[in-house]
Amino acid sequence: MNERTGPLQDITIIDCTMALAGPFGTALLADLGANVIKVEPPHGDGSRSVPPLPKDYANPGASEPAGVDYGGYFASINRNKRSIVLDLKTHPDREVLISLCNKADAILENMRVGVMDKLGVGYDVLKESNPALVYGAIRGFGDPRTGTSPYAQWPAYDIVAQSMSGHAHITGPEGTAGYPGGVSVGDIYPGTLMALGVVSAIHHARRSGVGQFFDVAMYDAMLAFSETVIANYGFEQKELGPRGQHHPNLMPFGIFPTSDGGIAIAAPGPKHWLALCEAMGRSDLADDERTRNTYVRKNNQVFVEAQISAWTSSHTRAEVVAAIGGKVPCGPVNTAKDIFSDPHVKAREMITEFDLPGDNPRVSIVGSPIKYEQTRAGFYRRPPMLGEHTEEVLAEFSLKR
Repeated sequence: MNERTGPLQDITIIDCTMALAGPFGTALLADLGANVIKVEPPHGDGSRSVPPLPKDYANPGASEPAGVDYGGYFASINRNKRSIVLDLKTHPDREVLISLCNKADAILENMRVGVMDKLGVGYDVLKESNPALVYGAIRGFGDPRTGTSPYAQWPAYDIVAQSMSGHAHITGPEGTAGYPGGVSVGDIYPGTLMALGVVSAIHHARRSGVGQFFDVAMYDAMLAFSETVIANYGFEQKELGPRGQHHPNLMPFGIFPTSDGGIAIAAPGPKHWLALCEAMGRSDLADDERTRNTYVRKNNQVFVEAQISAWTSSHTRAEVVAAIGGKVPCGPVNTAKDIFSDPHVKAREMITEFDLPGDNPRVSIVGSPIKYEQTRAGFYRRPPMLGEHTEEVLAEFSLKR
């Protein structure tokens, strides 16, 4: 793909987000065809310098960068965007931003509460020029416009949202205080909800002619993500602890050891449990009083785990998949190398390869998980160098500095 072909081709987003949460959400919109213009300060988005870095790396903002001014972290979440540089501490560049927003559907940012207002480009200013503008924000604890939090002025990172929401408490080995997720879900999920929120608000604005402010609090998003924490306590006042490798209510439903790693097996229902017993050569477990349904299996978890683990441990991941794949829900615990060689990943185009500027080898980032039959979405433009498209965008919007 070398052009925007997704279903959001008629949407223009002014993207003032940086780091991970906001850029991830705007990358989803860009994948779907939105015209996403990334506004960066003169020194650039700080994530440009975060590893992994290519061999031909140049500092962002260098007058004549010899290679590429970003690494894999930035590239993964800023594909399909154009970058312009604006110094919002100066009056001329603030006027440029206002003019861009006058012709855009939405502006998104993830700064601390009040920062954009102090710069003179907050929602109250922008809506005066464009009443149909949607203004979206990601904050650690939300914005006072949608609900005043006692933590509104606190800074927040992924690990904070994971911890306060209860997600970290139910993750990790049993008997511990909890672990953060292996990926930054405290950023990724709020960014995903922001993408949904802005498309919904634009839909409303096009019907009504009236835009609005909306926000996604990282804490709020992770509470929604960790809904099981709320439901278990809300119904039974049950506080879930770290779940380890298995489900707190279903059995079997977890990760079991193999001779070369681990495999996920989920067989809580009778059909899948019987199929698993047959594959293991343990038809006796189908009628055993300790294993006859998921409720008693959960009450006898140690016994059930031991029976399944004894079988899986004597086989490789591939052998277990060959025995129960397609019959019992299962899947190997993949490493990155495994993922890159998985035929599903290739067939679904979930690894995107592209050439970096400068003297660098071909690199890969994740592809778009949203697939359309007609309005194809996905990668069409490599991640931008800092300010690479400033003059192009200004000309497109008939603006001068």
